Amino acid sequence: MRPIEALLEIARDEGVTRIFGNPGTTELPLMDALVSAPDLRYVLGLQEGSVVAMADGYARASRRTSMVSLHIAAGVANGLIGMLNALRSRTPMVIVAGQQDRRHLLQDPMLSGDLVGLASAATKQAVEVQHARDLPVVLRRAFALAARPPAGPVLVSVPMDLLEEDADVAVPARSPVTGPGAAEAGDAAALLARAEHPVIIAGDGVGRAGAVAELVAVAERLGAAVHHQPMNDGIAFPTGHPLYAGMLAPRNAAVRETLAGYDAALIAGCHAFMPHHYTPGPAVPDGLAIVQVDEDPAELGRNFAVRYGLTGDLAGTLRALAGHLDGLVPPARERAERLGARHARARREVEETARAAYGPSPMDPRAAAHAVAAGLPDEAVVVEEAITVGLRLRAVLRQNIPGSYVHTVGGGLGWGIGAAVGTRMADPDRPVVAVLGDGCAMFGLQGLWSAARYEVPVAFVVMNNGEYRTLKDTLDQGGGASAEHGRYVGMDLAPPALDWQSAAPLFGIDAVRAGSADELRDAVASVKDLAAPLLIEAPVTGHGADR
Repeated sequence: MRPIEALLEIARDEGVTRIFGNPGTTELPLMDALVSAPDLRYVLGLQEGSVVAMADGYARASRRTSMVSLHIAAGVANGLIGMLNALRSRTPMVIVAGQQDRRHLLQDPMLSGDLVGLASAATKQAVEVQHARDLPVVLRRAFALAARPPAGPVLVSVPMDLLEEDADVAVPARSPVTGPGAAEAGDAAALLARAEHPVIIAGDGVGRAGAVAELVAVAERLGAAVHHQPMNDGIAFPTGHPLYAGMLAPRNAAVRETLAGYDAALIAGCHAFMPHHYTPGPAVPDGLAIVQVDEDPAELGRNFAVRYGLTGDLAGTLRALAGHLDGLVPPARERAERLGARHARARREVEETARAAYGPSPMDPRAAAHAVAAGLPDEAVVVEEAITVGLRLRAVLRQNIPGSYVHTVGGGLGWGIGAAVGTRMADPDRPVVAVLGDGCAMFGLQGLWSAARYEVPVAFVVMNNGEYRTLKDTLDQGGGASAEHGRYVGMDLAPPALDWQSAAPLFGIDAVRAGSADELRDAVASVKDLAAPLLIEAPVTGHGADR
């Protein structure tokens, strides 16, 4: 089997049906081979950032490792933002990057570069293949490593002449690997059962492992409040559940203040809280007894001491923990009722404040967020990259179906449009609403073209405030000359204002502008009937207007 044939055969065997890419000269052997491989659909993006974002959304929604094809050094560099996001969000992905012809690499030919060096900091591993006989083994290793906890992107650099070699290479069979079983949870259950005020931190690993129902069972047997980890990337606990207490803020001081009222904590599938803005001191208060459960042993006790660190299959371990707790905590029902009443009051206050802010455009961000949440069709998926409005949205979303919320904690802007396209491609039966900040959308605008080309019916809701509001808010909190004088350098997107009604048709997409919060709610509600992509512009008030 020739090297290029081996590459395609391994892709098929690993469950790949789509290859996301933007081709260049070093990918021509692949592109030519795909003519005779109709079962492997090539999904074209206009820029590598959008390409990797599409593969990210696709992998998460399909729960399979995605495959990407990038073009040499410049293409890898353009895709680095997406790789950083995938690494942080633990998205399994194999990136095959074309390298220049080995026969003249010594001459430093155009487009060549150190692909491994470029990608190493943004991937789990980056490697360049030098011999055709090694390609199948390296690809098998890449798919295995990408999916192994902690999952993430793996890059394989392949010189273009290697793929064209007239060599007979052997393809090793795929090796089914069984992961670790459930950890022994009896002692940890006893510690949690003795707690008078237990709390649970639901990390993104719970959602990735399909262990949401098992965590709910643990929470109900304990009667414990449940928080999502800071800036959670998905649904790790139903946000409409009475025990759900909201997301932890991404600052050590805020986490410590929230956890100070508890005497024991279960931290499940959580990557060490990942603070955003610095505040002095640790995230965990003194004296808090912690049980930590994770599939990645490197997470246990990584940033704080734990009483019990349990490594193993997350769903199985949580199931075992729930079994040990069954009937062991008599006050659980009373606690749950008390917490449910408290959480219901807090939710009503948020809802009432948001509804009171309804009005014409430009909308109050609280009203805009609520309108999106109120209009969502059943089983809709929200792909969110809206920064400030996104925080408002998290407070009002009530999503109980796993996979209903998709975000990236990676922080590389421009991810949302591509991720929404990939999400809908992988799960065409669920409506997808991408909620985007105007600044974020500009970083990944090329992804709209792919949505139009492949007729992917996603609603792209652009929250247009004409500024980088989160930067202004952060400066205000810290004081300084900007806050004192009310002037902010490099943080305004007007004048000239971004004309979203003109931008969407450039890529072949229809656009509408919501004239009020009610119109925005109705526009979002209509996405269940979409047959093509649609951009919904939602003008929102700017910095300080909703305070």
